[in-house]
Amino acid sequence: MTERARPAPRRTKSGEAKLEARTKTGEAKPKVQAKPGEAEPKAQAKPGAATPEAAPAADPAELARRMVEIGERSARLVNAFLEKQGRAEAPEIDPFNIGSAFLAMTQRLMADPTRLVQAQMSLWQDYATLWNRTAQRMLGQEAEPVVAAEKGDKRFKDPAWSEVAVFDFIKQSYLLTARWLQGSVREVEGLDAKSAKKVDFYTRQFIDAMSPSNFVATNPEVLRSTVESRGENLVRGLENMLADLERGQGQLAISMTDRSAFEIGRNIAVTPGKVVFETELMQLIQYEPATETVARRPLLIIPPWINKYYILDLKPQNSLIRWAVEQGHTVFVVSWVNPDGRLAGKDFADYMLEGSLAAIHAIEQATGEREVNVIGYCLGGTLLACTLAWMTAKGEADRVRSATYLTTLTDFTDPGELGIFVDEEQLRTIETKMAGKGYLEGSAMATTFNLLRANDLIWSFVVNNYLLGKDPFPFDLLYWNSDATRMPAAMHSFYLRNMYQENRLAQPGGITLAGVPIDLTTIKTPTFMLSTREDHIAPWASTYAGTQLFGGPVRFCLSASGHIAGVVNPPAANKYCHWVNSRTPATPEDWFAGAEQVEGSWWPEWQKWAARHAGGQVPARRPGDGGLVPIEDAPGRYVRAT
Repeated sequence: MTERARPAPRRTKSGEAKLEARTKTGEAKPKVQAKPGEAEPKAQAKPGAATPEAAPAADPAELARRMVEIGERSARLVNAFLEKQGRAEAPEIDPFNIGSAFLAMTQRLMADPTRLVQAQMSLWQDYATLWNRTAQRMLGQEAEPVVAAEKGDKRFKDPAWSEVAVFDFIKQSYLLTARWLQGSVREVEGLDAKSAKKVDFYTRQFIDAMSPSNFVATNPEVLRSTVESRGENLVRGLENMLADLERGQGQLAISMTDRSAFEIGRNIAVTPGKVVFETELMQLIQYEPATETVARRPLLIIPPWINKYYILDLKPQNSLIRWAVEQGHTVFVVSWVNPDGRLAGKDFADYMLEGSLAAIHAIEQATGEREVNVIGYCLGGTLLACTLAWMTAKGEADRVRSATYLTTLTDFTDPGELGIFVDEEQLRTIETKMAGKGYLEGSAMATTFNLLRANDLIWSFVVNNYLLGKDPFPFDLLYWNSDATRMPAAMHSFYLRNMYQENRLAQPGGITLAGVPIDLTTIKTPTFMLSTREDHIAPWASTYAGTQLFGGPVRFCLSASGHIAGVVNPPAANKYCHWVNSRTPATPEDWFAGAEQVEGSWWPEWQKWAARHAGGQVPARRPGDGGLVPIEDAPGRYVRAT
C-alpha cells in the first residue's frame, strides 16, 4: 500500500467544532454507497427506516418482536451449521497453504534483526510526528497530514475522515501501520517469488480487513447513521446479515446488488434471437439482424464458462452483442451450461469439441458459410487459441478468417495474483473438494476473484449492508457477478495444472487435445488482441506475451479500466480511453512507449479492423433461414440454470 503526503485543507478550530457538532446532532446526512465508477445514488432505505428529518422514537414492542425473530433465525442457522459440521469430514487446517509462506517470511525476517529494529523505529517516528501534528490541530493550528490515502480510496471519502481531528488521527494511524506492515514483508530478502507474492497478498487481506472504516466505533458515517436512526441501521444490518447467511446456507453470501431488480430475458440478456443448436455443454444462440445487409462471414463469440455469457448482453445500452448486430454482423454466441455432477468427466478437449468446434460447424449449417470470424473472451479466448492451433494441425485453420482475444492469457508465465492460488498443496485441496461432487462450486471461484479487490467487492458491502443497514444498489454488472457457475472436475483440474501451474500452453506441443499436440506458434490467423490496463485477472503485460506467440499478423489494443469495465465500454457512454500501436515490439513497455492514446471506447477501433475480414455483404439472415430449426427463444435454458 502506497501513500502520498499532500497538503491538508485549511482548517479552523471553529470549523472543526461545527463539524463535530453536526456529527453528534445528526445535521449531516449519511451518504449512500455508489456503484463502482459512477455517481453516488440516492439512499435505498427499507420501508419504515428512520430518516434524519424525522427520527421517531423506536417502538419497544416492535423492536422486541424483531429481536425475537432475529434470535430464532440465528438459532436455526447455528443448528444447521452444527449438523453440517457433524456430517462433514475434518476441515483443512490451512487450505490456502498460507502458514508455510509466513513461516518462511518470519524466519528470514528474524535473521536480520537490525532491519526489523530500523523499521520499528521508523514507525515510531511517524507516530510521534502524527501525535505532534494532531496536537497542533487540536490547538487550532494548521498541520499537514503525515500520510494520505491513495487517490480513489473510497473507504475514507466521508468528509469527517479529514475534517474531524479524531477521525483524521484514526485514519492516519491506520495508514501508517498499513504502510509499515506491507513494507516490512515486501522488503524481506531471500524468499522465493511465489512465497513472497503469497505473503504480500494475504498481508494486504489482513490490512484491508482491519481498516477502521469496517467497524462501528471508528467509522464516522456509521456513527452518524446510528445516532440519526437511533440504532435502526444496526438492526437492519443484522437482518441483512442473517438473510445472507440463510441464502448461503450457513456461509456468508454477501449481497452485492438487489437481485429482485433483474431477470434474465426481461431486462438483461434481451437482444432478440433464437437458440439454434445445443450440446451437453453449450447452447448456440443466433441473433436477429438489425440491418438490411450483413457481413458475409458470421461472427462467433465464445465467452468464458467461469461466468455466464450475458456479461456481453446486459442492458441494451451496454450490450456488445446488440452493438455488433447493429454494425451488420450475423452474431452467434455460445451459452455454456452450468454443469453438475453428471458432467464431472468433461475435460478441456470436450469444451473444444462440443463447444467451439461444434459451434463453427453448426454455423455452417445455419448460414451456409464455411468461414467465420471469432471473438474469445478471457477463458473463452484461451479456448479459441487452443481451437485454432488444433485446427491448424488438422488442416482446417482457413475456416477462421480472424480471431479476436479479449483479456486473454495464452502465456501463463506471470498470471498475476491468481497464481497465488495455484500451488501443489492448493491444487490437491481443490481436487479433493471436486472429487465428492464432481465439480467446483461457483461460489469458490467468486470468492477468489472478490479477494483480488477485497475493498471494492467485499468490505464496501459489509459497511453498506451490515453497518449502515442499507439495501445494495441495483446494478446489472454486479447481478451478473453474483450469478456464478460451477466447473467440471476434469476440465478445471486440467486447466489449472497445465496452464496456470506448468504453463504448458506456451510450449510447442506442450498440450495434447483430442489426440493432437497443439502449437500456438503455428497459428497464422489475423489477430486482434484487447487487454485492459487495470486488469486484476489477466494482467495486460502478461496477455501481451501472446503477440510474440502467434505466427500471423497481430493488432494489440489496450483499454483503460479493468477486466470487465474496460471491455464492456459502449461508445455512447464516452468513458475511458484506449491506446493503439501498429507495431508489436518484444516487450509491453516498448509497445506502450510507442502507443497513441485515443479517447473513448475501443469498440469502433475493433469494428474498423473486423470490417476488413467481413468477406463482403449479403442479405440479412434470420434464425431458421438455413438448415437449423430454432429450439427456443434466446437467452435459452442453459443460462437460467443456477
